Amino acid sequence: MKRVRALRTKASLFAGATIFAGLGLGVAAAPAQAAAAAYSCPSGSICFYTGDDGTGDRCTWDGFDPDWRNGAVRCSWSADKNVRSVFNNGTSGKSVVYYSGANYETRKGCTRMGQKGNLAGTYKLRSHEWVSSC
Repeated sequence: MKRVRALRTKASLFAGATIFAGLGLGVAAAPAQAAAAAYSCPSGSICFYTGDDGTGDRCTWDGFDPDWRNGAVRCSWSADKNVRSVFNNGTSGKSVVYYSGANYETRKGCTRMGQKGNLAGTYKLRSHEWVSSC
């Protein structure tokens, strides 16, 4: 009887160690999942991010917006945080020009369809429009 109990105890310890090892693998896999979430942007949209490489807070549009702070789609962080990266996940073949002023004032850059990357400047954006080319 003691031998059966000892075998059960060893089997339980082994199963517990296997579960903990499996949990450890799950933790190691988490950074890969986080990396996959970078530049998350719905098809047909333009996305702007507060962090480099498509990370941080995101604002998304599928059309023009002359004023990110007061338009139909509001970007809650645009008045306080700089835009650090962009992804034009549009499907119309158009580029997106973005501006630091409302109503398309003071052009800061342009991103072609399918392109993404970090912005060179340090600035807040306020409006954008889809155009035929940069």
